[in-house]
Amino acid sequence: MAADRRRNGSDTPSATRDRILDAAARILSEKGYSATRLADIAQLAEVRAPALYYYFSSREELIAEVMAVGQRRLREHVESALAALPPGTAPMDRIDTAVQAHLQVELQLSDFATAVTRNLGQLPDDVRERLRSEGSEYIGLWRRLLEQARAAGLIRPDLDLRAARMLVMGALNWTPEWWNPRQGSLTDVIDTAKSLVRHGLG
Repeated sequence: MAADRRRNGSDTPSATRDRILDAAARILSEKGYSATRLADIAQLAEVRAPALYYYFSSREELIAEVMAVGQRRLREHVESALAALPPGTAPMDRIDTAVQAHLQVELQLSDFATAVTRNLGQLPDDVRERLRSEGSEYIGLWRRLLEQARAAGLIRPDLDLRAARMLVMGALNWTPEWWNPRQGSLTDVIDTAKSLVRHGLG
């Protein structure tokens, strides 16, 4: 396969770097931070292990980039889903859309997002600090969604919005740890999550 890519010109440095990132995301999502080895990433990416250091100076830099891409893709997918809604969409419907988009990325669309949620707590402090800004943007998105719903009188006044936000996001992020497509459809999981969030907040 690598020879085929060289012949057709698709094995550019940029394409190789993306392939390495894809491989790292897959292995991180399956094996976790401590068990992720550069040799396994190289094998899956179909490159020689020393070639990884041409693109990333260390294992930690590669993993940090996977995490940054995962956080960014999750946020951008949810933002795109919200932007596609008609003007004037009710705040709780916007929250439903965010729940659905988040779970689609986590469970169906991206090894990167799954790698983030499964490994963020295991990362060294310096790597987590590098990721803090992107994570804060996504937290801010959810903060605004809940504040808009409360301003519209759709969230119970006795709820602590910060606690509610962290509980909702924590539940969504934990889904890859237990969901098995052989035991229930993605649609059922999304519909259940939307119902729990809507009725828990309202």
